[in-house]
Amino acid sequence: MDLQALKFFRAVAEWGSISKAARELNYAQSNLTAKIQQLETELQTTLFYRHNRGTSLTDKGTVLLSYTNEIFQLFDDVRKVMSDDQTPKGPLSIGSMETTAAIRLPILLSKFHREYPAVDLTIKTGPTEQNVQAVLQYELDGAFVAGPIEHPDLNYKTVIEEELVLVTDSFYQSLSSIKEIQNRTILVFRNGCSYRARFEEWLHHEGVIPQKIMEFGTLDGIIGCVSAGLGISILPRSVVDSYVKNNFLIQHSIPNRFAKVKTLFIYRKDKYMSTSLREFIEMFNFIQQKSPPSISGEMNEN
Repeated sequence: MDLQALKFFRAVAEWGSISKAARELNYAQSNLTAKIQQLETELQTTLFYRHNRGTSLTDKGTVLLSYTNEIFQLFDDVRKVMSDDQTPKGPLSIGSMETTAAIRLPILLSKFHREYPAVDLTIKTGPTEQNVQAVLQYELDGAFVAGPIEHPDLNYKTVIEEELVLVTDSFYQSLSSIKEIQNRTILVFRNGCSYRARFEEWLHHEGVIPQKIMEFGTLDGIIGCVSAGLGISILPRSVVDSYVKNNFLIQHSIPNRFAKVKTLFIYRKDKYMSTSLREFIEMFNFIQQKSPPSISGEMNEN
């Protein structure tokens, strides 16, 4: 099977148009058309539906795309194995939750950069669901996510255990129940965030239906708006500790069944582990879990 034909096939599948794929690859459109037709003839099946808007994959085309991605991933792994001289170097792409990147990772990233300056380390923040999918799609070498995670294609290492707390502005010095502030706006990260899912699970358990939910893309945005009295949120205690000490926020402990969340580092089982990734994982002991004292009252579980 012609690898260039598979390359062209994958590009057309990605861009949804032969003309767009040709422009991106800097090839003549006729070359791509001929290669796709050659591939369809060889496999004796139709891979694309042709229509006015471009192309879309047939069922058989979708199956071939999955195998094509695996083939090129294997070639990529072969190149990495052959070029790996056991010296950490080259690109390393790591995903992380916003909160973990802000509080837990700086000391690790600083040390890793000092010891392995030849590694081109990239950190991409996003919610757990997004990071999991990026690792599964080979877009990230690994990612820090909230557990539990169970997937047959993933390995994971437990890094730390976070304690989630409810955060409010300074007006609410103590609370005995979430129902006391059930009319407040809920401030959360976008869908796919495990902390948001835990918050919603807790509210549902308490029979609280939030009147309004506001989504944010950054940790600073949530903290700033909670401090200003716009609403309430649920965040790791380690994240809000300094803000509480400086009287910007009040934290309230929540029932243990909703509060404890493990942060895991995930990576694919079938992907070659580069020396850079192996050394990165070896440094996880530098992520120290803080145990800030409880400054505010606890809410009862009942």
